[in-house]
Amino acid sequence: QLQLVESGGGLVQPGGSLNLSCAASGFTLDYYVIGWFRQAPGKEREGVSCISSSGGITNYADSVKGRFTTSRDNGKNTVYLQMNSLKPEDSAVYYCATSTFYSSVPYCSVTYMNRWGKGTLVTVSS
Repeated sequence: QLQLVESGGGLVQPGGSLNLSCAASGFTLDYYVIGWFRQAPGKEREGVSCISSSGGITNYADSVKGRFTTSRDNGKNTVYLQMNSLKPEDSAVYYCATSTFYSSVPYCSVTYMNRWGKGTLVTVSS
């Protein structure tokens, strides 16, 4: 069974860093685009970043550009989201997701993803 499991969330002060992990089980990540998404209370789920199957293409939401970096280690079947210079507005539940139908970065959006992890909570507060 295809599963994604996020980890690495927690409470961090503004300006701090966290490194989220998205581990896959039941399938090999090598051929899948992986997206990171987040949802704050009362807000819609939004895209944060996306990484192609090879890792050669990445994109980011404007709100996180220059602060967040996504990477992958296909040998470990894991994708990462390094978050630096965190702000209170980054607080949310962070999800990783993939699509079993679309394998290119342009389809890396809430609309096309059909496999989701359960999320990990990130709280940025002093």
